[in-house]
Amino acid sequence: MVASATSLGRSGLHDWMIQRVTAVVLAAYVVYLAGFVFSSEVLAFSTWQGLFAQTWFKVFSLLALASLCFHAWIGMWIVSTDYIKPTGIRMVFQVLIILSCFAFLIWGAQILWSV
Repeated sequence: MVASATSLGRSGLHDWMIQRVTAVVLAAYVVYLAGFVFSSEVLAFSTWQGLFAQTWFKVFSLLALASLCFHAWIGMWIVSTDYIKPTGIRMVFQVLIILSCFAFLIWGAQILWSV
């Protein structure tokens, strides 16, 4: 069995499961936000501030952001291993994606918890 140092999961099945779970979290987040937007009479700054001031929604948003990062990473890893054949270029690409996802996750957490 060949393992990659940049693979998120232990196996293809594990990666597949992570993608499905993160997709469900992202779908739930989008459905909730869509319901919030369509059920609100007025979408003023105070309405959004009230939503994002609640701790449960901050946690839900952070979970959705982490899910987006994991989902994107697995997808980009699969695409890069399929289409970028030179190992050096592929590794540089994968490390850049990992660093980008990590930076976006930290930045998003800082934004969420500063509200």
